[in-house]
Amino acid sequence: MKMNHKQSQPIDTQGLPQKIAARSLILLLVSSLTGGCAALNNPFQQPNSTAQTPAPSQPNQNRPAIAPPPIIASSGDPNFVVKVVEKVGPAVVRIDTSRTIRSRVPDEFDDPFFRRFFGGQLPPQTRQRVQRGNGSGFIINSNGEILTNAHVVNGADVVTVTLKDGRSFDGKVLGEDAVTDVAAIKIDANNLPTIPLGDSNRLQSGEPVIAIGNPLGLDYTVTSGIISATGRSSRDIGASDKRVDYLQTDAAINPGNSGGPLLNIRGQVIGMNTAIIRGAQGLGFAIPINTVQRISQQLITKGRVDHPYLGIVMATLNPELKERLKTELNGFNISVDKGVLLVRIVPRSPADIGGLRAGDVIKSINNQSVTDIEQVQKIVEKSKVGEALEIRIQRQGQTRQVVVKPAPLPVDRRS
Repeated sequence: MKMNHKQSQPIDTQGLPQKIAARSLILLLVSSLTGGCAALNNPFQQPNSTAQTPAPSQPNQNRPAIAPPPIIASSGDPNFVVKVVEKVGPAVVRIDTSRTIRSRVPDEFDDPFFRRFFGGQLPPQTRQRVQRGNGSGFIINSNGEILTNAHVVNGADVVTVTLKDGRSFDGKVLGEDAVTDVAAIKIDANNLPTIPLGDSNRLQSGEPVIAIGNPLGLDYTVTSGIISATGRSSRDIGASDKRVDYLQTDAAINPGNSGGPLLNIRGQVIGMNTAIIRGAQGLGFAIPINTVQRISQQLITKGRVDHPYLGIVMATLNPELKERLKTELNGFNISVDKGVLLVRIVPRSPADIGGLRAGDVIKSINNQSVTDIEQVQKIVEKSKVGEALEIRIQRQGQTRQVVVKPAPLPVDRRS
């Protein structure tokens, strides 16, 4: 599972004893600040190392509608997988990428003796190698708009898209979003087959699903299974730098499936296959298509996504954590049993400017009660840059109200 590593910022100790600040500093070396809402289950324990959504904007005129198409097949039909694959399989593509990596080669002649013969200058010696990768994608527009994972095309010098009929095209990356791992690419072609998009908000555990992709270079492999669970947080699957509530499926997914479609029995895309947990079986994860569509529309229209950012690191408060804080920090006490504890505030961030402090406990945002970090992350992701969030907090036994205006997620936190 692809993980991004972030650099931590200096800790702001205002309003919190120095001991918790020092402990937090150690944790920040291994925790992500993605979106300014990095999550720590317990500020004395490293996050699990195995390994969110505004109303969608109006679709472009040529973008496929979400309205359900006629049912292709019924799960009671033993050949329903065949019928789905025949209908939408031609719109699944293989994506091959390559990038050139250059590195400096130690020069055995780089010493004073030889420098005298070269006028004190030696030409730099470099070694280069080509790194290749492959993944999957699906066509959403007949004029060549294709969706895939950001990690499939990230850093690529050359992107090649191959259709099921054997035709190959050069792909242009329209935009990629590391925070959700969604990318949009374009090929110069017309009258292409497309896949209709479904509604991932209506999914239930147990529904049959089909995955199509190119795992391990085996083109157009089809697997099937069920939706094992919905709403798996990024922290649950060890990808705390992402802002996604994943679909879990037992349909076989392997390297090379990344970016391919997860389909329902109607032949609609309800997810983008993206991750597995190494060493596990039957544990695949897909980005819900509603999230994919929202992000891809922004990538196609403006080449980037502006995620709301507060600049906080937090932990879910519970009686056990409260008692541990009191014991290990020489009597440091929190007056509430539930809420979201702010462990750190990034200096000069929207949270800092708005008046939040380390040690505050968030009780509600815009009158929505919050008791865990996932709820805060979802509310922030659904908010808009520049629009005020009213945050009710507990500070030193008193209830206060602060207003924070999210800023765009800084570029250095996107990858």
